[in-house]
Amino acid sequence: MDEETKAKLAEVARKQVVYRIPGMDAVPVRRDIVYQTTANGPLLMDVYYPPGATPETRVPLVVIVLGYPDPESGGRMFGPLTSWARLMAMSGMAAAIYGTRSPAEDVHVVLGYLRENAASLGIDRHRLGVYAGSANVPTALSLLMRDADFRCAAFVSGFTFDVAGSTIFAEASRQYGFVDATAGRSIDELPSDVPLFVLRAGREHFPGVNAAMDQFAARALARNLPLTFVNHATGPHAADMDDDTDTTRRIIRQVLDFLRLHLV
Repeated sequence: MDEETKAKLAEVARKQVVYRIPGMDAVPVRRDIVYQTTANGPLLMDVYYPPGATPETRVPLVVIVLGYPDPESGGRMFGPLTSWARLMAMSGMAAAIYGTRSPAEDVHVVLGYLRENAASLGIDRHRLGVYAGSANVPTALSLLMRDADFRCAAFVSGFTFDVAGSTIFAEASRQYGFVDATAGRSIDELPSDVPLFVLRAGREHFPGVNAAMDQFAARALARNLPLTFVNHATGPHAADMDDDTDTTRRIIRQVLDFLRLHLV
């Protein structure tokens, strides 16, 4: 990794979601959970809990899905992820952030670990949700195609399914390093009974994202999927971190309210 890339990564790591809830910085966190051991070393997970949660409480949990390889599990400390996890915890839901070598495969290992160890982790294995943003969304969509045992899923400013004949997402995957887990797949492979929240950034700057998202919404409605679709007309990509406005804060609350509605 060159110095310019490192500098950009460090800048992103310092960002926080622009919406705050008093007390969010003090939520309890169980760190360095080894969810998988490989020949190259352990993969780690952190779980953020609502204040006052105990193992007997069995709180619902949101899995914050990652689409970028992170074999050293360092992304668990990135502000964009930890601030969402803290907001979820303050909204009555635990949140899991994890490291991964093979995002599209490891996410299933994560879910297996969470379900198998739900009692010791103090979570309710029957009340699980999914959250993903930006280029992490394809991995989350691929998860739902294989595992529909979720109460809901929320996607923010995400890459979804490339439009027919386009290679834009494949090219973006090579350029930015995320896994294009929906390549060659279709929204028709998604389950019909998992409620979805989709946020569209009206001022999206990544090529192809909104064209694909518009197609996603149209097909979801044609299939009569349980879809909540919000168009943030003035929002840029990653508005949750980069657009410190009342509109963005209101939409972040909508995401949290959606998750709470289906999980808490």
